Amino acid sequence: HSVRCGQSTKIRCSNVCGNTLNCGKHSCTQVCHAGKCSPCQLTVQQVCYCGSNFKEVLCGSKEEFSDGFGSFSCQNICGKKLNCGRHNCKQVCHPQPCQLCPRLPQVVYRCPCGQTPLSKLLELGCLERKICTDPIPSCGKTCGKPLSCGSYEFIHTCESLCHEGDCRPCSHTSNIYCRCGFKKKVSTSWGLFLFLIAAITFMCDKRCNKKRSCGRHKCNEVCCVDTEHKCSLVCGRKLNCGLHRCEEPCHRGSCQTCWQTSFDELTCYCGESVIYPPVPCGTQPPECKKTCTRPHDCDHPVYHSCHSEEKCPPCTYLTQKWCMGKHEVSSGQLMSRFTLLNVGDCSPYVSCCLSFQSCVMEHSLCCHKLNRMFCFFRIAAISIATKLTDLQLGDSVEISRLITKKEMKQARLQCDEECLALQRNRRLAEALEIDNNSDPFNIRSSGPKYSDVLKEDARKDLKFVSDIEKEMRMLVEAVNKGKHTKKSHCYPPMNRDHRRIIHELAQVYGIESVSYDNEPKRNVVITAVKGKSICPSNTLTSVLDKEMQSRPPPPIPHYKQTDKSSGNFGLSKPLKEEPVIDYFDVQD
Repeated sequence: HSVRCGQSTKIRCSNVCGNTLNCGKHSCTQVCHAGKCSPCQLTVQQVCYCGSNFKEVLCGSKEEFSDGFGSFSCQNICGKKLNCGRHNCKQVCHPQPCQLCPRLPQVVYRCPCGQTPLSKLLELGCLERKICTDPIPSCGKTCGKPLSCGSYEFIHTCESLCHEGDCRPCSHTSNIYCRCGFKKKVSTSWGLFLFLIAAITFMCDKRCNKKRSCGRHKCNEVCCVDTEHKCSLVCGRKLNCGLHRCEEPCHRGSCQTCWQTSFDELTCYCGESVIYPPVPCGTQPPECKKTCTRPHDCDHPVYHSCHSEEKCPPCTYLTQKWCMGKHEVSSGQLMSRFTLLNVGDCSPYVSCCLSFQSCVMEHSLCCHKLNRMFCFFRIAAISIATKLTDLQLGDSVEISRLITKKEMKQARLQCDEECLALQRNRRLAEALEIDNNSDPFNIRSSGPKYSDVLKEDARKDLKFVSDIEKEMRMLVEAVNKGKHTKKSHCYPPMNRDHRRIIHELAQVYGIESVSYDNEPKRNVVITAVKGKSICPSNTLTSVLDKEMQSRPPPPIPHYKQTDKSSGNFGLSKPLKEEPVIDYFDVQD
């Protein structure tokens, strides 16, 4: 073809290429082409070095290499006759000529165990070997060849006398440890290969207690040998947006920022302030300076700005409020705001209650009960504490709705025999014109007074009460006799009922008691003070013993006929007592 100088167009003809291929035996059969020819695709049959196996490979490949005996190794025993003509080759299929017979007299110079030269044995009278089939003289010593069993630390050797051929099986045992090294087992000695397999596959049933890489979960793998203990669980914790969860493998530290993005505009409630997309997930609505346009419960003027919270802040408009007893009007109170004076101090409510005679009569309040227990308004304050979340948001709370009639009935302070006795003594003292501060009837020093609730709780666990009182008496005696002004004792964690018993007994003994820590490890610490703490003359356990001795026998139960016509009789079921709500467990 005639072409211009410098033309880059490749010129092809329609003839067969015919160039020699990479094998050097065949030629290319493709049509005229540019570049190198493709490798030869013809297959040839090859034989192994020992001549027992055949395979087909591509012509010209590296596997076609031949040394005159064969082209590849079949990895079987060669088996060819050695030069002696009596023994076969025991090597793996190999390309070289087979080695000399290992039993030829000119090759063997020592006994089978290798400890004694044959020349020395000939001097001792052994027969000289002529051909390879003649036996090799034995030296008579212990073989001592290392066996294939045992371990890296203890090598087992053949204990037979010097002999030809393979050694006998080992008679020793081997210790095989699991892969974590916690457990071992004793077994008969095997070959080294089988020993390694047994050592790898033998596992104990101990589960790993180490922390994983995340620091949250335990490894819990059986017979663990890991060093890093990577956690394969998904993290699953909430991301900073609060909507999606982390999908990364469980990890330490904080999760990455949520990668999701919104392409919608984010506005405030009134729509005046706008954040344009893209908006990262978890972005708070923009701040707005406009006045709040949400519907409100009251019709007072609104002074707060637009906000993203669903609940508006409390109204700050000033109003007038009545006191608890409807006696005085307090002006300047914030709307929707309930203000408690001091929950721990009941005196403001007591004075208000005493001036409101109907409230005093309704709750059966007397001076004795008023000094020893909490008034109705203390109970209301405790109930309001359960609504503390709503109060913090500025909601208005009505006391009459917080305490039901059932709770008011349980909270009423009923006068008992002690109150009646005090009232009789008070009237008698007024008639005889005796000062109230004096104690002519020895009422105040008549001994400790244990409440009925404390007695009822003590009867359920007399041993516990006895141990508590014994500890309190020892503590009071120790502080009164010692040099220190205070001495404390810490009780172990216990349930709420036992802590209440300790608090009530501490009041009788004049001991300070405080509860610490959270459930279930909440405990009580008592402190005796010199000059203040006393040991009562009658302990609670002794009082209960006297009451048990003087208590009359229980009445015989009466049977009630339920169905006269059918003749079926049965006992009427006792009414279940309503559960008592404990509003006075303030110490605990």
